[in-house]
Amino acid sequence: MELCDLSAFEIAAKVKRGTLSASEVLDSVLKRIQDVDGRPGSLEAGEITAQDQAHVHAFITRTVERARQQARQVDAKLAAGEPVGPLAGVPFTVKDIFCVRGTPSTAASRILVNFVAPYSATPVERMEAAGGVMLGKVNLDEFTYGSSNESSAFQPAPRNPWDTSRVPGGSSGGSAAAVAAGEGMLSLGTDTAGSIRQPAAFCGVVGMKPTYGRISRYGLIAFGSSLDCPGPLARSVTDAALMLQVIAGADPHDSTAANAPVPDYLAALDANGGSLKGLRVGLSPDYNRITFIDAATGELHQQALPAEIEDNVLKAAGRLAEMGADIVEDIPMPHTRYGIPVYFVISRVEAASNLHRYDGVKYGYRTPERVQDLPEMYRKSRAQGFGLQPKLRILMGMYVSAAQYAEQYYNRALRVRTLIRQDFERAFDLRQRGVHALLTATTPTPAFPIGDVYGDSVLMQYADQLTVPANHAGIPGISIPAGFDSTGLPLGVQLLGPDFSEATLLRIGRAYERATAGDAWRAVRPRTLGA
Repeated sequence: MELCDLSAFEIAAKVKRGTLSASEVLDSVLKRIQDVDGRPGSLEAGEITAQDQAHVHAFITRTVERARQQARQVDAKLAAGEPVGPLAGVPFTVKDIFCVRGTPSTAASRILVNFVAPYSATPVERMEAAGGVMLGKVNLDEFTYGSSNESSAFQPAPRNPWDTSRVPGGSSGGSAAAVAAGEGMLSLGTDTAGSIRQPAAFCGVVGMKPTYGRISRYGLIAFGSSLDCPGPLARSVTDAALMLQVIAGADPHDSTAANAPVPDYLAALDANGGSLKGLRVGLSPDYNRITFIDAATGELHQQALPAEIEDNVLKAAGRLAEMGADIVEDIPMPHTRYGIPVYFVISRVEAASNLHRYDGVKYGYRTPERVQDLPEMYRKSRAQGFGLQPKLRILMGMYVSAAQYAEQYYNRALRVRTLIRQDFERAFDLRQRGVHALLTATTPTPAFPIGDVYGDSVLMQYADQLTVPANHAGIPGISIPAGFDSTGLPLGVQLLGPDFSEATLLRIGRAYERATAGDAWRAVRPRTLGA
């Protein structure tokens, strides 16, 4: 085993004990990046070669000198007997939707190609203050608009380490791919409709969307301000808990960050000796159906999840029952089917509003062409700077929020969003025999081939249909690896809980890891890493 294959928890413990140096760990991770990642994404990528197709391409910007300096600082503090933080020497990556002082912060868009952030996002600051070593900024769907990572303006786009002909998921695809391939033990991602959990499932790692407000959004380049949630991606539940412990909490820079106390997430993993006795975990038939739109009529139709996906959830429920959980079936979640249509409306209104700030004046891309006046400069800068997905969201967002259509679309979507939230409130009402958590599939399919879905915005969005209800409701969710399908692609299961129940979800997830620790699939490595 190489040092880069150790967990974040193990590395931090060894570095603090002095049995490893932060610089040694960093050298191992940099070698892994050199071996598997290939060239970073760029605006002028040229032809995608066969060699490109065999690599992961997680990064847009690598901050090697920054990382070396941070590793040396950790080692120097330890040598001087000074305290170091809980992430001492742990290499991590940052989705390039977060501002990081002195680094390009592009949101994977041409329109921000020359923007160097003058400050760092609060979660990044907290990870660096805790002794973390930042390796660089990883790729994503442009402005997080996508579920495959194919929409990035910076190519080659990331590929799935388990099968490089497949997508890593999105929009935090670079984060999930980097963690799965050992290019850093942790990654900071965002989840607006499933953008942490879906790529986590596709890449066989752990991804957590926290309660809205649990983690500060200060320094996050906004997509949907009422939906965006920063969160951790890691290779284990313990590592996710460790990272969440560091980045959670109130922030005077963000009025939406909750003032609720941050529990000891690591201690919660071993609550009740690791047993789940006393916890009720629910299954909902409404999460066992795929909703899709009839292209001809616009009507919603449903079909059952693929048997392999549904069976995997039932197997996971059985393992949780072995750990003492009480499995409750038939939890009704009737408005789940409307999650995607509601998201189409609300997210695009919020995206259109947030994208208005990119006009070629204050920062970012400005057209090099001669223009006659300011409106023409706006038009050309935005036309040349934005990719297809941002343009589509601006157009739809402006349409559905217009005065003559707002009641028909936007206001109605807000009301249905409330109904989705109420479904969860009833499900989690313990006074009415509710459950502590819901167990579902994370995605309706494993990772799909590159190019199969890209270009079909509706079909692409439906990859998030099992994850997006949690964003509407603002509740936490975690995706954990749960084996493989018949072709060897990772599958994930999802746990959803009430507001600020992250500790409970982590506890259940850790119990599942313990229950499956001896399973053969736990020893399988991504194909990019060899046998």
